[in-house]
Amino acid sequence: MEKMSNTVRSQSVKKWFKSSQALLSMLLVQIFATGLQLLSRVILVQGTYIFALTAYRHIVAAICVAPFAFYFERGLAKNFNWRVWLWLFCNGLVGMTMAIGLFYYGLRDTSATYSVNFLNLIPICTFLISIICRIENMKIRTWSGKTKCIGALMCLGGALATTLYTGKKFYIGHHHIHHSIEISVVAAHKTHMLRGTLCLVGSCCSFTAWFILQAKFMNLFPLRYWATMLSCIMAAVQSAVIGVCINSSKEVWRLEWNLQLITIIYSGALATAATFCLISWVITIKGPSYPAMFNPLALVFVAISETIILDEPLKVGTLVGMVLVIVGLYYFLLGKRNEIPRLLKSNVAAAALSTSMVDDPVVAQSTAIIVPSSSPDESVLVEIDKTDKK
Repeated sequence: MEKMSNTVRSQSVKKWFKSSQALLSMLLVQIFATGLQLLSRVILVQGTYIFALTAYRHIVAAICVAPFAFYFERGLAKNFNWRVWLWLFCNGLVGMTMAIGLFYYGLRDTSATYSVNFLNLIPICTFLISIICRIENMKIRTWSGKTKCIGALMCLGGALATTLYTGKKFYIGHHHIHHSIEISVVAAHKTHMLRGTLCLVGSCCSFTAWFILQAKFMNLFPLRYWATMLSCIMAAVQSAVIGVCINSSKEVWRLEWNLQLITIIYSGALATAATFCLISWVITIKGPSYPAMFNPLALVFVAISETIILDEPLKVGTLVGMVLVIVGLYYFLLGKRNEIPRLLKSNVAAAALSTSMVDDPVVAQSTAIIVPSSSPDESVLVEIDKTDKK
């Protein structure tokens, strides 16, 4: 009887695990994102050269994505004409070198929680630019149009609250305890909120421009893994060239067995390649809106972790803005979800951390653009352009 009970319990656990694989995968993605934010914050405050960091992390990302490109897209026609190389260059420059570089500058000068708030605004910025450029219609009279507008306004209100209102500061757990050298450096680091905010706004705009370009680029070169790998290589070369022009000292480019090397490997292997695979798999079985619903969790994870681990204070203005951004993002995604008639297959392209997904172009053409909620390596559903079946 006891053996039968154990068998039933084991089967129920297996059944639960099988039915919850997508849920657990997305939680794992957000944990990867949280870890990347905290690691990046620490090494940037310690003085890591940002262009060296972006160059090395894109090299690791390209190496990690390469096996998928060579295996899953082997035998497919690859037309590398000058237009494709031009798009790859622009793809790496706008969406990786500029967007991630500016994000790192903003992360260094502000805080991880503050920076993540701006990443959650990328879907809204893309939506607004798409309307201004007449890529997408407002459809204000429809239910989905009203929901998207409410979500966009709430997100913008959250961004303003985070930026303009500080409020009281408080800590979670004990404060003024002994920390390691790394955490003490972070706690003592002086922030430059205005400069950091401008960099984060620039990063947000770069991601927005990149996502709008992605739809056309994926039509020209639909091989997602090859596009991701080559874009990472382009971004690594661009970051190296720009970085050497600014600072050619060997010291800033030298790699040692320290936290910087761990962060570089972590960002390429887990926050890019592993995240890439998990999101791709979940998208195929759950649709493009499903991963995006988990992205605000990374914001919560980062806010709590940064306060506990890095001894950074939580501000009332940040909490208010965080709640508005999360609720507004859910409203926006709910409106977007009702505009998608059906999902057949998705294409994901990741950068250090960013990802974009495209449906099967034979039946319908749909581009779901994903970007980090907690980092440029993570994922937030940004935009969906669809072409009706002809």
